Amino acid sequence: MSDIRMTGEIRTDYDCEISGLPAERWGEAVFKIGDEEIVFEVSVEKSVIIAIMLGEDTQWKGTLEGLKNLLKSEIKAR
Repeated sequence: MSDIRMTGEIRTDYDCEISGLPAERWGEAVFKIGDEEIVFEVSVEKSVIIAIMLGEDTQWKGTLEGLKNLLKSEIKAR
């Protein structure tokens, strides 16, 4: 059996929770809103890579550090 390198968890406001989902290389969370689909994918094969997809199109893909920097640059001090 392969090594578990990360675990996943999903929670909703209906008190539904799934935790401890094991993964060796990647995992994704998929949310469907009507005909739209939002996907968050996390890969831990070599380094941590995150992809955010809307439908079939990748909107953003990069390293964990890159995502942190992107979010910091979007948040302005008030």
